[in-house]
Amino acid sequence: MLDWHDADQIPGAGDPALRAEIAHRTAAALVHGARESEDPDVVDRLIHLVEVEGLDVVAALWADCGADTLPGALWRLYVLREWVRRDAETITHRYRLGIAAAPVAEAIAGAATTPGPQDLRRLTDAVLTGVYAGDLAVALERAAAFCRILATGAAFDADALENVAPRHAGHVTFAASSLSRTADEFEDAARLWRSNRLD
Repeated sequence: MLDWHDADQIPGAGDPALRAEIAHRTAAALVHGARESEDPDVVDRLIHLVEVEGLDVVAALWADCGADTLPGALWRLYVLREWVRRDAETITHRYRLGIAAAPVAEAIAGAATTPGPQDLRRLTDAVLTGVYAGDLAVALERAAAFCRILATGAAFDADALENVAPRHAGHVTFAASSLSRTADEFEDAARLWRSNRLD
């Protein structure tokens, strides 16, 4: 059994309150700093933050934050962008499956009529551009619509896989449910931003 002195010497995750304060301050500094900057390269650098710093660095800053906070919303946006960047073929397939059943969401998301992988990469970049140089609430609503379309497409994909690969179909169904929840979270964050309560 360790005594208190020895236990205090073991490195841990740090003070949760301090971590939360750092998360909120960095998120606010990035969003407000980019909006106040006159350097056009600032937004481009922020869009590519994960490629430069790594997803693990961004995760260490914001992954533990709730979806109803600015750092939590930013974390989910970067994860969504990274997923599209890494698995664009699957995302494109599911997006195309979903747009027929979700035309309103398609209009809000703003992708091309028959999007390809590059179109969806551009869409997620445009959403992040909106965070730093446009209407953040609209950017979050576009991300929500994008997730709703993907959730619908994933549900259709799961149905198609049910007889061929039932175990994989279960994973895809779970992914569809997660995407739907993420869409709700983005919409809630947009409402909070509009009422000046997303911090």
